[in-house]
Amino acid sequence: MAHIVVLGAGTGGMPAAYEFRDALGDDHEITVINERDYFQFVPSNPWLAVGWRKRADITFPLEKYLSRKNIKFIASRCDKVDAENSQLKLENGETVSYDYLMISTGPKLFFEEVDGAGPHGGHTHSICTVDHAEMVWGEYQKLLEKGEGHIVIGAMPFASCFGPAYEFAFIVDADLRKRKMRHKFKMTYVSSEPYIGHLGLGGVGDSKGMLESELRNHHIDWVINAKTTKVEEGKLFVDEYTEDGEVKKSHEINFDLSMMLPAFKGVDAVAEVEGLCNPRGFVFVDELHRNPTYKNIYSAGVCIAIPPVDVTPVPTGAPKTGYMIETMVTSAVHNIADELAGKEPHTTGTWNTICLADFGDTGAAFVALPQLPPRNVAWFKKGKWVHMAKIAFEKYFIRKMKKGSSEPFYEKSILKMMGITRI
Repeated sequence: MAHIVVLGAGTGGMPAAYEFRDALGDDHEITVINERDYFQFVPSNPWLAVGWRKRADITFPLEKYLSRKNIKFIASRCDKVDAENSQLKLENGETVSYDYLMISTGPKLFFEEVDGAGPHGGHTHSICTVDHAEMVWGEYQKLLEKGEGHIVIGAMPFASCFGPAYEFAFIVDADLRKRKMRHKFKMTYVSSEPYIGHLGLGGVGDSKGMLESELRNHHIDWVINAKTTKVEEGKLFVDEYTEDGEVKKSHEINFDLSMMLPAFKGVDAVAEVEGLCNPRGFVFVDELHRNPTYKNIYSAGVCIAIPPVDVTPVPTGAPKTGYMIETMVTSAVHNIADELAGKEPHTTGTWNTICLADFGDTGAAFVALPQLPPRNVAWFKKGKWVHMAKIAFEKYFIRKMKKGSSEPFYEKSILKMMGITRI
């Protein structure tokens, strides 16, 4: 009997655990290790940050549901990965040995990249975790009571997931309009992207023109090619760059509320393993999602190393979207199952990107096949249907995770909503 350990229980780790159980039956032991004892559906955090969701709507206890599938759960941070001896040292003092390790930790939120950034001791907020989104909701309510102000939303240098920043900007706009208070608030989008709609993907279809139009129509100003250099209370210091990488203009942007997505890095315990990661702590994987140095370590999700789509004046990363993560997980699970069965692993994931971005009362959907250009498909459309589709997907995903289903949720739900039958 082999012991498979899944490190991380997010939108990659939870489906991985369920897929392992279905693929391996009860012949092997599966353990999930996660710093927190609850699952959080991160795509719903922009709604939580304006009071459209509560914590209980988008979280649930992990052990309760994993145990139903005969999957052991340990709630503790991993402090050290001893890859040479196939062991994990946990914060609670436990040492866990594994035959195969699946790293699906997600990223470390590296607020330290910019002096004065971050919700803990800094002056900017984040919607990357449910705790952070609740903090935004608290500050947003204070701003509503004040009745006026400047809201700055965007992404720091080295950020790699820009969709939630656009989502949150439009969701705040929609919420203020519903309250009939939008005319009392100035809004500015500040991003390290080289142009609006870049998204870390070099743009998808007409994302540039469409998102510029949406920002104009919603009276949201923007500063792009923006390197935030430091943050003080109520003030963002930003250097705006030209396409040639020269400083075009320096800004001091006063704000009453700021939500700036941070740079991502690999989590410390993983990043410290020699030969496992790139300089920013992201796990090296081959086409099988197996680490080239440590053959019994696989990885999937935001924590893997992939190069940026293009070189930008202000550093940006490439996003790892939900459908891509789903195929990574399936690849890793099938390959470990093949190895345990004495077969040669051969399953690869796809580099296709599919995303639903909610704008509060409408939304945008995009498909990039593959993620890196030139592409076979570059499709970007907007409409109220996207808003409704994302609500439906939220309910579908959380229900499936509670049920313990390993059914491919993107293929069965989002693609069907988009009318895409094959990719």
